[in-house]
Order: sequence, then structure tokens, then C-alpha cells
Amino acid sequence: MQVKFSVCFCSDEGERFFGAGPCELLLEVERLGSLRAAAQHLGMAYTKAFSMIKRAEKEFGFAMTQRTIGGKGGGGSTITPQAKELLMRYQAYCTACGQSAQDLYNTYFSSFHPEKDLSPEQ
Repeated sequence: MQVKFSVCFCSDEGERFFGAGPCELLLEVERLGSLRAAAQHLGMAYTKAFSMIKRAEKEFGFAMTQRTIGGKGGGGSTITPQAKELLMRYQAYCTACGQSAQDLYNTYFSSFHPEKDLSPEQ
């Protein structure tokens, strides 16, 4: 048995705005140099990807991407230094939470072995 969970950030109203999905999207933007390419690679509509980025920008209060308009070399996107810092902290936080969750699981459940009664009730 193992512990599985996910880390997401919610607004004051309780609405999710950042988690594994937006994190992965930003990592792909950085890798591929384009929000459109990142969305396509993840099997996501561009409009959904754009909306996810805009929502995170609104909640965090800073730009996630820097866009360049097409031209000779074509347009594209990169992630901002603030977004890079956010991703680094988010990934480290997820790792720390995972380790803490595993430690807590071991504390509370490693010795939990109740007798199993699998006989049907009569």
C-alpha cells in the first residue's frame, strides 16, 4: 500500500488555480518555447492552456510567460523568472509533502494489521 495525493493551490474562495496541470504546462512551455506547442503536446486545447495561465497570473499577481510576436524566427513563449522560481518552489514543496505524508503513514499505519473477516454477514 502507498500514499498518493496531489498538491494544489486554491483561491480564498476555495477554487483551484495551480497544481500539477499548470506546473506541467509551464514546464512544457519552457521546453518547447510555445504555449500552443505545449498545449498540443499535453493534448489540451490552446484556449484551456491560455485560461490556466491567465488564472494563475491573476492569483499570483505576476506574469507566467513572456511572449514574442512572430517574425523572421517566428513567435513563441518562455516562462518568466518569477514562474521559474514558482516551479522550483512548487516541486520542492511537493517532494517535501510527499516525504511527510509517507512518514505520517508509517507512523500511523505501518503496524495496523487488523484481522480480516471476509466471511459474508448472515
